[in-house]
Amino acid sequence: MQTGSSPPPKAPPGATAALVLADGAVMWGRGLGAAGSAVGEVCFNTSMTGYQEILTDPSYAGQIISFTFPHIGNVGANAEDVETTTPSARGLVLRADITEPSNWRASRHLDDWLKANDLVGIAGIDTRRLTRRIRDGGAPSGVVAHHPDGIFDIPALRRQAGDWPGLAGMDLAIEVTRRQTEQWDETRWRLGSGYGRLETPQRRVVAIDYGAKRNILRCLASAGCAVTIVPATATAEEILRHDPDGIFLSNGPGDPAATGRYAVPAIRALMATGKPIFGICLGHQMLALALGARTEKMHQGHRGANHPVKDLATGRVEITSQNHGFVVVPDSLPDDVEVTHVSLFDGTNEGLRVKGRPIFSVQYHPEASPGPMDSHYLFDRFVGQIDAAKAG
Repeated sequence: MQTGSSPPPKAPPGATAALVLADGAVMWGRGLGAAGSAVGEVCFNTSMTGYQEILTDPSYAGQIISFTFPHIGNVGANAEDVETTTPSARGLVLRADITEPSNWRASRHLDDWLKANDLVGIAGIDTRRLTRRIRDGGAPSGVVAHHPDGIFDIPALRRQAGDWPGLAGMDLAIEVTRRQTEQWDETRWRLGSGYGRLETPQRRVVAIDYGAKRNILRCLASAGCAVTIVPATATAEEILRHDPDGIFLSNGPGDPAATGRYAVPAIRALMATGKPIFGICLGHQMLALALGARTEKMHQGHRGANHPVKDLATGRVEITSQNHGFVVVPDSLPDDVEVTHVSLFDGTNEGLRVKGRPIFSVQYHPEASPGPMDSHYLFDRFVGQIDAAKAG
């Protein structure tokens, strides 16, 4: 690893990729996926599986993902385990070369899938060391570059990393949201039958798409909800034209305060209708902002499928999937809002509800695909509130 003011390093023999951080650090490795370079915030994810779902999660827009689990690629890639059509992640960092696929659902090698989706990656990195660096110093800006000829302009890559503005103040939801209203009726995957279709919807839900994962929409459909998906910029008037029984605020990337400039007024108007509202991840943060709270950037963020969260009402601990770099400041919540869940890693806010009203949200991902599934009950809670409101 080279840093700071030292002369531009030359690629060592066999190196076809480099990870260059804004502070000047250079890590050499072997290129994978597409050739080229990508700039973003370098973060780490501790999940042991689900790499394809992670890379296609729109919440990773603007980020380069370092996987702490060393065996990436062992289940290959397929056309089903995706959370959006076009991956939003900027690139990926691995400890070892991509593992050969060994799974009955695999339809292609992960490296082929990365190339097809124009994702740049690097293998051969000491991801433990990189994770400690992020843990101690926060998530840095960086560039991952894959040049098969082994020729790199390191000073230019350092400048590119240093010039990248970072996620604070960045509205990325506007980049990943749908451009037009869509209908959704696909239900969750089942062994032997794959994805299903909702035949007899019992409720109408409008989902505001700040970067919605497909499995969230599948969970809503599996709970009997006909889902209308609207762009992040939809106004309350446009949303209410669909006559929803409930409103869902989706996950998404970027700084919630930046997205809130256009989203918060719509959410406040929707809250005034008395309709049930459920938010996840960025949707949780947007709801908190609409209630008058504040958000702030985290030192390193929460990203993984093994995060323990305590439900303060029941005392139960849920193992959850998480992906967020901003957090709601609990002390900024108004008196009529109750904290419902907290992280057992660092005590940060993981959920809230408005007292006496059918409005709640969580910071983590209860729809988690491929898992864990401890928190699927939240979808039942949402539809239960919808049914109660419809009954009167």
